[in-house]
Amino acid sequence: MNQKFVSQVANEIKRIDSEGVTKRNENIIEDFTKEASPKAIIKGKAYRIFNSNDYLGLRFNKELLAAEEHATQQFGTGPGAVRFISGTLKIHRDLENVIAKFHKRDDAIVFSSAFAANIAVMACFLNKQSKDSLLSNDVVVISDALNHRSIIDGIRAASIDKPQKQIYQHMDYNNLSAVLEQNKTQYKRAVVISDGVFSMIGEFTDIKKLRKIVDKYDKVYQEGVLLIIDDSHGVGAFGKTGRGCEEVSEAKADLLVATFGKAFGSDGGYVVGDQVLIDYLRESAATYIYSNSVSPGVAAAALKAVSLIDAIPGKALLAKLSENISYFQKQIQKAGFQFVVNSIHPIQPLLVGDTLKTKKLKETLYTSGILVTNINYPVVAKGKDEIRIQINASHTKEDIAYFVTECTEISKKLQII
Repeated sequence: MNQKFVSQVANEIKRIDSEGVTKRNENIIEDFTKEASPKAIIKGKAYRIFNSNDYLGLRFNKELLAAEEHATQQFGTGPGAVRFISGTLKIHRDLENVIAKFHKRDDAIVFSSAFAANIAVMACFLNKQSKDSLLSNDVVVISDALNHRSIIDGIRAASIDKPQKQIYQHMDYNNLSAVLEQNKTQYKRAVVISDGVFSMIGEFTDIKKLRKIVDKYDKVYQEGVLLIIDDSHGVGAFGKTGRGCEEVSEAKADLLVATFGKAFGSDGGYVVGDQVLIDYLRESAATYIYSNSVSPGVAAAALKAVSLIDAIPGKALLAKLSENISYFQKQIQKAGFQFVVNSIHPIQPLLVGDTLKTKKLKETLYTSGILVTNINYPVVAKGKDEIRIQINASHTKEDIAYFVTECTEISKKLQII
């Protein structure tokens, strides 16, 4: 290997480290305690988990574990090859049918991750997939300013750049209308895309407002306007029955992207929509056609999770999650803390406002046996530095009370409150 190149790479790593944004030195979790509210074991010490997307606590659910084991015995540990070469395992098709029914859609397509799903959706609906394609690429994509990196990279993968790529101000629906209006004579088709729940602070998109705007301009653009929502943090954990932002907003996207790797306690991503759109993805999505699907065991665990959420145990978990969020909010506000926004999602953004104090608070909470995430500028605006707490259904009141007590004592010492 050329040593000049190696030196450049080493210097780039040093630059990243010097900016304080190093990501490679993760905690190594050796095990989990076997209790109703599992704790992570790191270097032999137990830590309360307040930084996990496992919102319903399903990754340790006995029914999911049993389903995973049974499917692994039946189908093996891996899919063997991509689906169009070796065939589709029944467990994958069963999962697609069940998640489509869960969202009241014609069909679903499962990907290795939600990241891969977003790459596929952006590439397929923003660009021609072959020179012989009949699908027009005379399209403008309009993306929320704070959309997830997978959406950003999906647009890049579609080789879309200005002026075809445009940004509307975060959750500013008037600005979205203005951008659609400005482009109505420039392009045949528009694609509007947004996160459902924005993971940094727990805000959620009002899909009903988006739907009203999209439907208005669908009649204006020659090939209409397509609305795509990535609700990976919403589905399973948000809404009375866990249907996410669509349920809370009482409106639907044309294509919904989500994951089995958060509230469903398993892994893999998926897209649901009308049959014609899902069929087109099966024919054109590179991250589906040329990439293995999730393992049979993972698919079985996800399948069990979806069916469980609509059953009595799932409803109880959703009720417990809601109760935990409410209890946490009351206790933390009573202690004198403020939130960045008043989130009704399990993501609870605790306002600190100072970058150094935010990092110190996270580090000191770690020494107290608590895992949280600090979110700092430039990921959030200056003065909005936060500790992101993620509540889940397996937390006990003792867990939450312990967090509030420790966080309060440390924050007083750091002059945060």
